[in-house]
Amino acid sequence: MTCSEELEDTWITLNGKHVGGHTTRTVVDMLTNLPVTVESVANIPVGCGFGASGAVALSTAYALNEALYLNLTSAKIIETAHVAEVINRSGLGDVIAQSYGGVVIRTTPGAPEYGKVDWIPVARKEILCLPLGELDTNSVISDPDFVWRITSMGRGAMKKLMVAPTFETFMRCSRDFALGTGLAADNIIDIIEAVESAGGMASQAMLGESVFAIADSERREEVIEALTEFGQPLAYYLNDCRAGLL
Repeated sequence: MTCSEELEDTWITLNGKHVGGHTTRTVVDMLTNLPVTVESVANIPVGCGFGASGAVALSTAYALNEALYLNLTSAKIIETAHVAEVINRSGLGDVIAQSYGGVVIRTTPGAPEYGKVDWIPVARKEILCLPLGELDTNSVISDPDFVWRITSMGRGAMKKLMVAPTFETFMRCSRDFALGTGLAADNIIDIIEAVESAGGMASQAMLGESVFAIADSERREEVIEALTEFGQPLAYYLNDCRAGLL
């Protein structure tokens, strides 16, 4: 990131390509009057439900805090990125989860001052992902029918998760949520069923046309083979390190 009065306007790139970056631009506008150059690199698919917009917003807020000596606390930095996401309707809870790391349960919605979180203790775990395309977050969270279904199914899923807060429960609740809200298209359902037939567990990334799956070591290859029938799966690992400490 660079800051300069010689710039006429903030310039944002993602993986070397100039982008509008509306959420990131809002972060910049909230923290400084200077135009800046923001160069972000994402090693995850963008627009596919993996929270890239929130991650870029959060990292930009941390970078501006350091570059401009703003002396903000982590709570203020996280709040800035969260508010920017809500303003641009690019996400509602990604920033909070990303700021803590690991398997976060958002027990109360909102920015750090208001929202509350809990965690499911999970050691470093492999997550298999199959990105298939983009799903416009704004179009979903602006649709009253979807919002009603999301709220209804979300409350039920949260109750089940808190009764047995394990990663396996989370996967089952996530799967039921994707199917119950109608967000899972036919191809997503086919992939989830194929993974389950191979001995794994799968659900849909929210919000995106993507599937994420887990499998024990004995079934890993079978699950990868099932995913490969639909595309090229990617492998990531859960990270329980908090943002700002990397």
